Amino acid sequence: MPTELTKRDSSWLEFNGRVLQEASDPRVPLYERIRFLAIYSSNLDEFYRVRVSSLRQFKKLPKNERRQLFDFKPKRELRDIRRTVYRQQEEFGRIFREEILPQLREENIHLIHSDQMNKEQRAFAADYFDRNVQPHLELHWLPPEGQEDAENELPFLDDGQLCLAISLNEPEAEETGEVALVAIPVKETGRFVVLPSPEDDPDGYYVIFIDSVIRANLGRWMDRRVDFGYSFKLSRDAELYIDNEFDGDLLRKIEHSLTTRDLGMPTRFLYDGDMPSWMLKRLKSALRLSKYDMIPGARYHNFNDFFSFPLPPGRDHLAYEPMPPLPHPVLEGAESIMQVMQATDVLLSFPYQKYDYIPALIREAADNPEVTKLRITLYRVASKSQVVQNLLYALKQGKVVEAFVEAKARFDEASNLYWGKEMKEAGAYVRYSYPAVKVHTKLLHIERKTAEGDTVHYSYIGTGNFNEKTAKLYTDHALLTCRPKLGKDVERVFDLLRGKLILPRCKHLLVAPFNMESEFLNLIDREIEIAKSGGHGYLFLKMNSLEEPNMIHKLRQAARAGVEVRMIVRGICRLVPREDENIQIISIVDRFLEHARIFIFGNDGDEKVYMGSADWMNRNLYRRVEVVTPIFDHLIRLELRRIMDIQWRDNQRSRLICNGKLNEYRKAGPDDGQFRAQVDIYNYFKSQLVPV
Repeated sequence: MPTELTKRDSSWLEFNGRVLQEASDPRVPLYERIRFLAIYSSNLDEFYRVRVSSLRQFKKLPKNERRQLFDFKPKRELRDIRRTVYRQQEEFGRIFREEILPQLREENIHLIHSDQMNKEQRAFAADYFDRNVQPHLELHWLPPEGQEDAENELPFLDDGQLCLAISLNEPEAEETGEVALVAIPVKETGRFVVLPSPEDDPDGYYVIFIDSVIRANLGRWMDRRVDFGYSFKLSRDAELYIDNEFDGDLLRKIEHSLTTRDLGMPTRFLYDGDMPSWMLKRLKSALRLSKYDMIPGARYHNFNDFFSFPLPPGRDHLAYEPMPPLPHPVLEGAESIMQVMQATDVLLSFPYQKYDYIPALIREAADNPEVTKLRITLYRVASKSQVVQNLLYALKQGKVVEAFVEAKARFDEASNLYWGKEMKEAGAYVRYSYPAVKVHTKLLHIERKTAEGDTVHYSYIGTGNFNEKTAKLYTDHALLTCRPKLGKDVERVFDLLRGKLILPRCKHLLVAPFNMESEFLNLIDREIEIAKSGGHGYLFLKMNSLEEPNMIHKLRQAARAGVEVRMIVRGICRLVPREDENIQIISIVDRFLEHARIFIFGNDGDEKVYMGSADWMNRNLYRRVEVVTPIFDHLIRLELRRIMDIQWRDNQRSRLICNGKLNEYRKAGPDDGQFRAQVDIYNYFKSQLVPV
């Protein structure tokens, strides 16, 4: 009986390996492959800042406490992570050197080093350095070995800061030679500089790292002979341990942590593998690093800067073809979104369809004289948020606005707190995080009092955040409904968030950490009963992560009872079925980030369909406020099922999650067509539009 679970960190690294597969896939346009290298790098940075830093803190606990708290050994886990990351970093370097750079050259796009510039380019780079770079540079000398005391201490290096360690050509460099550090001012200069094309290649497009521009001008700037500048990057602990706080003013603690986040301990020191051992030893000592921090790499680091790698004019074929968000067939051109919601439930699917309807709904509610109150949960807020601007407008129109702002949304606290303060100063009721619970649900509730004294509930229940930027990048769904039974449940959730010390006795919504797990288990048990009685019991589930042991145990129990289990899991998946298990799992990684959560239960031929904000992870089910809604509208149930079916047949961007075939692409059979879910879903929504 299979009960083993894949380790969470190993599973996450396998997901990032799928991102790396996209970077290596020749079917992906060249500049998108570069973008996937950037995504991989950005993902890994966050993993080290948060997860690895946590494991290192766990390692400091007394051994007997560790055994009581964890079912793994942090030191062994860190060793396994290091081994996997080494392997992936080697593949990363191979893809870049052997695939990306040669294909760029085939396109007459050249990413060159400082020693490859011609005379004209060197003059251009020198002028660029003097005008745009040099004013932002500071030189810091590494203290001699053994003299790293307070008096000679280096200035603090920020998290993620790129630096050059400069080796000066001295006779006894290894023992007494001087080493200087220069931080690369990427925020001020950008990471890439476009150079003039040579006379013998006027159509060539030449790009250079800002690192190389600095290297080429170091000797002139320092007025010293410079051997070489070896790059490195230091990642630090993100200090995200406030989830475990149970008392005190949490908001104050988070605001304070924003000013000290970069003061975390080092978690990864990524350095140029050609750096001399003597220099590496000096840096290790001066920066107080451990051997576990040290990871060799190539000459250049911080590949997340490749999001901004310049694209030559007229080369649009090197990126994905545009897929502009489509109008919704019912909402587009409607005089009133609220009237449409009163007539029928509406499903919006992003980024395939426009997000504009959401801020427009808030604006319409603000202008409606019968609307009395708007309530919203804000988890990740865009830096330029039309949603919040329209909430501020609603305040000016005299509406009551209540916002629950999750201050613990990883790396988005600053934006969230900024908009929270803006709304509070404008008169909104703003409540921030609970000490021990994150609020991850995506809800909007609009209350309207009719002339007859009736209350009409307009509800938004979504799988993604109220964020205009991510709505163009993440696949998500939003249900717009006026059903009273859902509206009253949404109102109960907001009453809970407002601080009423009552359980949200919802009759229809599944709400974590209250009834969600038990209701999901009941739904699976129902399928087990159907299968055991000879019926077709089945589960068709989609989520970002599958990690919670109880849910995995129940899925395996269902499969053994004859329930057909099909799952689409993008990221962490601790259930990796054997080939003989009655469980099939795929993962889809493509141009958009798969982010929706959809749950379909066979229910003896009368399918039950749910969607919402929760993954099947311990934190989602037990330590976050999450909401999953049943779908009552027959047409929307069919539409979500249709979307799930399109994804399940994907044989271009789907990978198998299965022992022995982990991360293998699902292959099309000889008689199968080619199906790519994200393109097919876009075309599905396009086909719904009536030609004008």
